[in-house]
Amino acid sequence: MAGSGTAHLRPPDETLLRVEELVVEFPVGRTGLKVHAVTNVSLDVKPGETLGLVGESGCGKSTTGKAIMQLPRPKSGRVLFEGADMTHLSGEELRKTRTRMKMIFQDPISSLNPRRKVEDIIAEGLRIWKIGTREEQEQKIDEVMLAVGLDPSLQRGRRPFQFSGGQCQRISIARAVITDPTLIICDEPVSALDVSVQAQILNLLEDMKARYGLTLIFIAHDLAVVKNVSDRIVVMYLGKICEVSPPDALYKQPAHPYTAGLLAAIPVPDPSVKPSERPALAGEIPSPVAPPSGCRFRTRCPKAQDRCAAEEPQIRQVAPGQFVACHFPMAPGETLATRNGQVA
Repeated sequence: MAGSGTAHLRPPDETLLRVEELVVEFPVGRTGLKVHAVTNVSLDVKPGETLGLVGESGCGKSTTGKAIMQLPRPKSGRVLFEGADMTHLSGEELRKTRTRMKMIFQDPISSLNPRRKVEDIIAEGLRIWKIGTREEQEQKIDEVMLAVGLDPSLQRGRRPFQFSGGQCQRISIARAVITDPTLIICDEPVSALDVSVQAQILNLLEDMKARYGLTLIFIAHDLAVVKNVSDRIVVMYLGKICEVSPPDALYKQPAHPYTAGLLAAIPVPDPSVKPSERPALAGEIPSPVAPPSGCRFRTRCPKAQDRCAAEEPQIRQVAPGQFVACHFPMAPGETLATRNGQVA
């Protein structure tokens, strides 16, 4: 599964964002050990495209999104955005570049300053960078608030604690788009919301993408959600990429056993189907402090062989637009079946 390589990357002149061999590590106290959060991750996004980034909790997808923003700085690798390598930028130059690349954080409430009024939260980017006159700034605030479904005449002077979670996420979206960015990284923007509110926020993001000509990276652990919003999907496991594919191909025929396991875990709206009768990935996720040798998924993979422990798989194309990092990818028509409580 989890492997390295850049076979899935498209020509640089076609992409808005190109990430090459990104590595992020965190020290474990004073032990000298390191958490290998992201290891040799490469991905790209074309202008106007939505890239879905999925995987289990702890797989490194949120860290990848933050490292693209240089929060935190990656240990190594390149982040090429609009032709500039963000890993070489600092100070004022980096801050100015971030006006073109925004982020919507996972927790909509804690990401907003509770002591500030909504109008000040939304307008902060305009005022810091002195974009437009004061009158133009006020008009822009009203415009984006209306665009995200908030009434500026009633809600400008309120503070975040006076809003619901879904409304706070709308405020976060307004704050992200007000400086006219070209790319927005959405870090699980609906995971903390009710299902009905999730649909509203997803529809809102699609509307904002069309209205402002945005490019999106949509980070989530829910493959069902990602399928509906993405043009391309990247599946991660334990800090590595295991599969890259268009959403329809990924759902119809996953090439990697881990992807198939994620798809099998999507709830079925059928009371006659018992969860215990459905395939499920066996075992626990290994520690990112000491990941397995070779393929990082091999300790949970029903197809694992000796080669998987000795050799790390490289990403390669197995179908048009579909790439996988696996020595023994799933064949067309192959499915997961339950064998002794494990996926086989």
